[in-house]
Amino acid sequence: MAPRTPAPPRDVPERIEDIDVTDEMRNAFLEYSYSVIHARALPDARDGLKPVHRRILYAMHEMGLRPDKGHVKSSRVVGEVMGKYHPHGDSAIYDALVRMAQPFAMRLPLVDGHGNFGSLDDGPAASRYTEARMAPAALLMVTGLEEDTVPFVPNYDDQLLQPEVLPAAYPNLLVNGTTGIAVGMATQMPPHNLGEVIGAARHLLTHPDCSLDELMRFVPGPDLPGGGRIVGLEGIRDAYLTGKGTFRTRATTSIEKVTARRQGIVVTELPYLVGPERVAEKIRDAVQSKKLQGIRAVTDLSDRTNGLRLVIEIKTGFNPEAVLQHLYRLTPLEESFSINNVALVDGEPRTMGLKELLTVYVDFRVDVVRRRTAYRLGKKQERLHLVEGLLIAILDIDEVIQVIRTSDDATTARSRLMSVFDLSEAQATYILDLQLRRLTKFSRLELEKEQEELRAAIEELEAILADDKLLIRVVSDELAQVAKAHGTPRRTVLLESAGTPASAATPLEVPDDPCWVLLSSTGMLARTSDGTPPAADGGRAKHDAIIAAIETTARGEYGIVTSAGRVARLPALDLPTLPPSGSAPNLSGGSPVALYLDLAPDEIALTLISLQSDGPGFALGTASGVVKRVTTDYPKADRFEAIGLKDGDRVVGAAMLRTGSEHLVFATSDAQLLHFPADLVRPQGRAAGGMAGIRLPDGARVIFFGAVDPDADNIVVTASGSSSALPGTDGGALKVAPFDQFPAKGRATGGVRSHRFLKGEDTLVFAWAGPASARASASNGAPLPLPEPTGKRDGSGVPTTGVIAGIGAL
Repeated sequence: MAPRTPAPPRDVPERIEDIDVTDEMRNAFLEYSYSVIHARALPDARDGLKPVHRRILYAMHEMGLRPDKGHVKSSRVVGEVMGKYHPHGDSAIYDALVRMAQPFAMRLPLVDGHGNFGSLDDGPAASRYTEARMAPAALLMVTGLEEDTVPFVPNYDDQLLQPEVLPAAYPNLLVNGTTGIAVGMATQMPPHNLGEVIGAARHLLTHPDCSLDELMRFVPGPDLPGGGRIVGLEGIRDAYLTGKGTFRTRATTSIEKVTARRQGIVVTELPYLVGPERVAEKIRDAVQSKKLQGIRAVTDLSDRTNGLRLVIEIKTGFNPEAVLQHLYRLTPLEESFSINNVALVDGEPRTMGLKELLTVYVDFRVDVVRRRTAYRLGKKQERLHLVEGLLIAILDIDEVIQVIRTSDDATTARSRLMSVFDLSEAQATYILDLQLRRLTKFSRLELEKEQEELRAAIEELEAILADDKLLIRVVSDELAQVAKAHGTPRRTVLLESAGTPASAATPLEVPDDPCWVLLSSTGMLARTSDGTPPAADGGRAKHDAIIAAIETTARGEYGIVTSAGRVARLPALDLPTLPPSGSAPNLSGGSPVALYLDLAPDEIALTLISLQSDGPGFALGTASGVVKRVTTDYPKADRFEAIGLKDGDRVVGAAMLRTGSEHLVFATSDAQLLHFPADLVRPQGRAAGGMAGIRLPDGARVIFFGAVDPDADNIVVTASGSSSALPGTDGGALKVAPFDQFPAKGRATGGVRSHRFLKGEDTLVFAWAGPASARASASNGAPLPLPEPTGKRDGSGVPTTGVIAGIGAL
């Protein structure tokens, strides 16, 4: 039987207070809410950290766990944080530490973890099995703590001091984002690109009244650690304006040939915080419940070497693009992200847009640099004061020694030094502590040099404190250095819209409708949604220039000719379909050639050809001046050789012959142009090496080969430059001339001059011949204007700033 609790002594009066339960519950709930909001759930807008993250970084800083030191057990860090600064459970501390070490959760990780810190689908190992130290980015968060840059507050038991906020040399809240659930409120902020955010912060420093649109030129949208695509930017602008908005993230996918006879959807990037196992499980559930059709298997081939690779194999006869649209709708391959920018400003939770968030940070950073400058100024002044006193002592060293020797004790000596030499107490104490080796002549020179340097440094620091513009320049320059040292390219692709999604009525099995396969100057492939020729607008695409177009069917095939003289047979069904867009196809919605064809490092795709046997076939020309027409008995193999090239030679151009009456055109580096009828070249088998097409002098090479209709309105575009310039750096002098100014000559002759070189020019860097409806584009697909045609075939060009990557005219 348990012992009874003894009754209180009779001489102690009982104290009973009547309280209102409603008031007590209200007060207790408010205190709890305040504690959750301030001490646990919401980050500070200045350094972007919650208290637990800030305490972890400060403890690791105090432990000396720098990036150049060895890792220590995570449990040791957790114990240090829990014992000194964070009076909560070890699991909460370790979870926070783990997140700071996960590259898929943080755009710029703050902890360098060693061991199993988890994945998108699995949790981390226990703290006793993992090790940690500060990442390089974490040093930027704590640098300057010893220079009175931020206030310090007592820890939970008033035994130690901890920083109220970290100095934060970059806008961590925007760069790494955050998530948290408080009482009655929550925060969810996506990560951003460091270089973009710093660019916006620097612009705000010098233009405080700038608009949101100006800032969004630097920060167009979030940059998620795993990459992927953001579809639709309206919600992002709403979030940057009001602090709340929603956007959709999509996986990065491509349609590839996963087996010899089957297509597949290959996923290489997933939406933010979505793992491949979760996606695969959702796909299997949808297939079993009959919500998804056309999927044969799902295989996760992800590894540490090659990264994420989730292969979704499509059944034969199903449209991969239609299946992909269903996957977006039914699985986490497309997710929504709700932005709620809530953070603490002066201890109060506030919902802020992009400009407000940046303003809070830059104001804080200016204050940090001002406090640091004042601290450094005080230290320099203290040191200068001591150096000046020491110089006085060295100048009168004999008298100083006499005063010290004749004094009874150190206190008397200090007082006499202060009165005799008019020194301060600090100077006198420093002289008494002087080492004899400092009395040399060389030491005096060192002190005088140090005195000059200190005065210059003090003058510079005082100038910074006296001039706000100079202070802002210092802050801006430091931010620029951080961006240069730690910035990385953008990973997430921003898309204005998702294009035209496949509706419920879109057939999963693709009908064999007519279509056109298109190739752009930047190497993008796509097919049209119908059989309408893309030549209706003269080849002027909204983006990029179309350099080749072949008519086929959705289930048909086409060929790609490469500079190595080989032809690749590919199915049109694999290509992305361009949505109907009026008269101008937009090839920015296409896919790179490299997704469908393995190219050698020095091999490029030249043009598209039809693989039909009933036609004149195609012709190609090489750099050494060889021309060849290939017979149309194409093999059924996926890859075959179109010409037997000699060592060192390569194909520079290929052209599909529509009627066989075309003229073949050569343009050389020494500004010669030759064209002759295609019927002068007899068709040859695939193993043949061709025949002489143009006669070349020593040192010259062919830079263009193509075919034109002699009865059409054609032009010749040439650009001259210097052979010593790096390729792609100088657009040269550009000239456009009518094609009819160039007389036809026989095969294997030398041609006629097509361009007159000016001073400093010795070679043609670009040449092209084709229809007058020509459109030039740069390497990024941007349009480049062409000058008006001149009547001189051998005239000189006009200077141009852009570098032409290709010309298309269908």
